[in-house]
Amino acid sequence: MVTGNVIGMRFLRPAALAIVVPLLAACGDAPASTTTSVVSSVGGTDAPAVTTALPKPTVSLPAQLPTTLVSTDLTVGTGPAAVVGDTVVVRYVGVRSATGQEFDSNYDGQAFSVLLGAGKVIPGWEQGLVGVQQGGRRQLDIPADLAYGANPQGPVIQAGDALTFVIDVIAVLPTSKAADEPQITVAAAPNIDVLQSTELIVGTGPTPKNGQTVAIQLVAYRADTGEQLDSTWGTPPLVFAFAEETNVDSGLIAAVKGMHVGGRRQAQIPFILMFSGQGSSGLGLPPSIDLVVVIDLVALY
Repeated sequence: MVTGNVIGMRFLRPAALAIVVPLLAACGDAPASTTTSVVSSVGGTDAPAVTTALPKPTVSLPAQLPTTLVSTDLTVGTGPAAVVGDTVVVRYVGVRSATGQEFDSNYDGQAFSVLLGAGKVIPGWEQGLVGVQQGGRRQLDIPADLAYGANPQGPVIQAGDALTFVIDVIAVLPTSKAADEPQITVAAAPNIDVLQSTELIVGTGPTPKNGQTVAIQLVAYRADTGEQLDSTWGTPPLVFAFAEETNVDSGLIAAVKGMHVGGRRQAQIPFILMFSGQGSSGLGLPPSIDLVVVIDLVALY
């Protein structure tokens, strides 16, 4: 069985990979810019585009330069608190704590995702984002030793600088364990003309709307034999933009449509709605064979 971000490549056409792969796999150094991206320059990743517009907040400087990490919730979010292993999707603005001079912000660009515990961002973020909740806003006042220490970064951040960030939490995507994968036996079935689905668990959260980003865990099977082909369990969720017109194959959109966050659905997708009916050699699905998926809707943002 193949796991990890590979399943994103299996399910999405090449044009859609820019939407999914960055959230699931670490990238290299960010392109050079006129500002210093404190988090992305050390290997963070851009998340799928988020349609929710947020005004960039004004940063209130600490009364004294921090000597230890100071974490302040300006707005408390809802839902599960982030733990190590979760992916946190954020917008942020960063300034020098001493002067308030801004060195980085992503409020006018893509949201940014951090896999907690991966060591891809500064320690002040690794420690300071633990416990955040979706919809929350947190200020981090970070001493130099948890930022860049004696190493200046770009034209703004000097050696020994403390840094202050205000961070809006767009989503908290929980980690998953391979052992938590639902154990579903899929009976062999002939192809069908119209997608059919069964609710295995009815969620209590919201349903996807056009323009939102969907985060799911998924198990895939051949319909004709019931053989399991792939699974995302044990990795960060698979994410993609939800829209009627999208680069995601329309069968996957149809399979998620109407689900509630927290729900689990089994769906048989007619072959013509996935991979243009040509199957997927990487997934192990022959042409003209329906796909069965078991989907857990983890989050919307």
